[in-house]
Amino acid sequence: MSNTFLLAVDGSSGSQNAIEFATVRAKAAGAKIIVVYVIEWSPYSFNTPEENEQRHKRREEEIEKATKTIVEPVAAEIKKAGVEVETIVRHGNPARTVAELAENKNAVQIFIGRTGETGLKTLIFGSVVANLVQTSTVPVTVVP
Repeated sequence: MSNTFLLAVDGSSGSQNAIEFATVRAKAAGAKIIVVYVIEWSPYSFNTPEENEQRHKRREEEIEKATKTIVEPVAAEIKKAGVEVETIVRHGNPARTVAELAENKNAVQIFIGRTGETGLKTLIFGSVVANLVQTSTVPVTVVP
């Protein structure tokens, strides 16, 4: 059995709680943490070739920004606690991407913070956390 945890982050206070919780659990278990940040992105568009080129450039810029501002600080915090860490930033459907990465990386547990989204967005799309819990083949721990 793998000794890898996957930690999904989004920069929220709920995410910070999950970081702290997962780090303590990983240290106790001698596990590695894979920090994942998913930029919501739809592959569907009706753009010209020029627009598609700009869109690709924006994707790369978003990945670079998310890596520097969200993922690298989290990785540094985890590493400082003495836990091995890997980072991944991807575009896609957050719940689906996290679930797929957990399975592909042989993670034994997913940790995610409860962000408490409310309002119209949640009514229309559902929450990332709820969708992840429903679709993941790996146990999911939701940290309040």
